[in-house]
Amino acid sequence: MAAGHGIAMGLRAAYLSMHRQTDLHVARCGMTADQFVLLALLAEQDAVTQQQLVRRATSDPNTVRAMLVLLHDRGLVSRQGHPTDRRARTVRLTPMGRQMLDRSLAETDSLRDRLASLFTPDEAACLVDYLGRISRSMLQLTRPRSLPRSAGSRRRRGNTNRLSEGDEA
Repeated sequence: MAAGHGIAMGLRAAYLSMHRQTDLHVARCGMTADQFVLLALLAEQDAVTQQQLVRRATSDPNTVRAMLVLLHDRGLVSRQGHPTDRRARTVRLTPMGRQMLDRSLAETDSLRDRLASLFTPDEAACLVDYLGRISRSMLQLTRPRSLPRSAGSRRRRGNTNRLSEGDEA
């Protein structure tokens, strides 16, 4: 238990400190760290569905949808109906979104440089592999049905707002 707890707490501390620093740096561009992640993911592969973006961002559909609405309202992304699936939406980075991403990348260069400087290239490759292993393992977990839900997370009967895996955000 101690080793697993130490890993979990170390990952949490590393993520939160990196997230806070990223928020501070991209705030200069009027962005949040999470919005920055979405723009960066869209730059890697343009014209993805919102559901693909949810999976790639390892986030939840409602959070991604809310961020995309804000990014769309600012002209940083376009959201259009999917050409073959009328339930899906396709998301693209706009030219203004590309400019914002470039500014945000410039603002966060020092953070990425600092992170990379902590490791040799081989160590960095191992770390990325280890983090991917953790992520894949955690995605495979499901909550045991025998555990009680907290009062705040109980679903009401007949709630149609919950998305199934194939639904679009």
